[in-house]
Amino acid sequence: MKTLFDKIWDAHVVQQVPDGPTQLYIDRLYCHEVTSPQAFDGLRRRGLRCFRPERIVCMPDHNTPTHDQDKPISDPVSRHQVETLQRNAHDFGLTHYAMNTPDNGIIHVVGPEKGLSLPGMTIVCGDSHTSTHGAVGAVAFGIGTSEVEQVMASQCILQQKPKSMRITINGRLGRAVTPKDVALYLMAQLTTSGATGYFVEYAGDVITAMSMEGRLTLCNLSIEMGARGGFIAPDDTTFEYLKGREHAPKGDAWDKAVSYWRTLRSDDDAVYDKELTFNAEDIEPRITYGTNPGMGIGITDNLPTNLKSQTSNLKSLQYMGFRPGQRLLGTKVDYVFLGACTNGRIEDFRAFASIVKGRKKADGLIAWLVPGSWAVLRQIHDEGLDSVLQEAGFEIRQPGCSACLAMNDDKVPAGKLCLSTSNRNFEGRQGPGARTILCSPLTAAAAAVTGVITDPREMLIS
Repeated sequence: MKTLFDKIWDAHVVQQVPDGPTQLYIDRLYCHEVTSPQAFDGLRRRGLRCFRPERIVCMPDHNTPTHDQDKPISDPVSRHQVETLQRNAHDFGLTHYAMNTPDNGIIHVVGPEKGLSLPGMTIVCGDSHTSTHGAVGAVAFGIGTSEVEQVMASQCILQQKPKSMRITINGRLGRAVTPKDVALYLMAQLTTSGATGYFVEYAGDVITAMSMEGRLTLCNLSIEMGARGGFIAPDDTTFEYLKGREHAPKGDAWDKAVSYWRTLRSDDDAVYDKELTFNAEDIEPRITYGTNPGMGIGITDNLPTNLKSQTSNLKSLQYMGFRPGQRLLGTKVDYVFLGACTNGRIEDFRAFASIVKGRKKADGLIAWLVPGSWAVLRQIHDEGLDSVLQEAGFEIRQPGCSACLAMNDDKVPAGKLCLSTSNRNFEGRQGPGARTILCSPLTAAAAAVTGVITDPREMLIS
């Protein structure tokens, strides 16, 4: 009997290299501007074309500014990377969703919302957070630039098959506990290397009850536990989300696809290499305190005190300006960032607005609210969330990766503390010397109106 991972993987095996890797067929390759230029240059040097160009989608996101996208990019490096992707996509006949067009956004947000990512697929991109697409029931993982070239040339990749892990979370999440908090909790329990070498399947009551946006957030963060990827078996929530999407099957083809997708589940007696089970009741709103995503606590907890013998952790605290045993509630916040491929979807903006409605942005605090795509921005306007946010003193920026990483104009200054809904809090990730605390959109919103780290449960209207 097989796990779902085995079923999808085995269905895509072209051949098994003796005493070597698997040649795996890839259904979808996503390309952004940072990790693709050398791959395109490699094809040119070898006189090759893309083997199946219709399976490849290109989109700039890391370097795109989140303001004045109708004007030339001021930073010469960012402008060169974005223009290079456009030229490469044109030269190789690939679909290209250009900056400042209705189809653009962050590639890990646009792929699912357009129905380009579908159950049962194998999906790759030269970006670690490709695991996001596993939320639709696909095997999705990040690859290196040389592997991007491999897929362009052959629509295949050489890979060692990962081990399988199932993480089951049962029970019911408490008030103001979000999928982001679930992911931060798992990272703290497993550490950032606890799932290394595994592909994780998420299951249990909490996963079944999660919206698709929540599942995308959870799968996005699988890589931060060291996993090769994470995914969720498709169900009615998946099908309702995908139905009618631009590239999803239509008519009879839709019915046929759903019939097949319903078979994409692990067999009842499937055996995993590792299984872990957690209780939803143990999870409260979470924040990080160090410089990797696994250094996290419940928002009402004090920082650990047993760090003196752990040199790297103590160094991390020193960078953040915190001390062992400290309580972070009430700590002054300089910046708040809502967005990224982790939390830049419409559900995240609804959550943020639910806290700030009828309140005002804290004096002196800088907030960057960045939709993950132009489609999300249109929905924000359609639902009137823009009015709620603007009345509270917030400005909505244009789509892009923004302050998730310091590759565009949205950089947090050295020494400033940012509550961020993104996926990584490494030293300098949001700018040289910037200090990052990862959190959910609700926790970010609570800080945005109080100016300090605040338990979002205190801010929700019953």
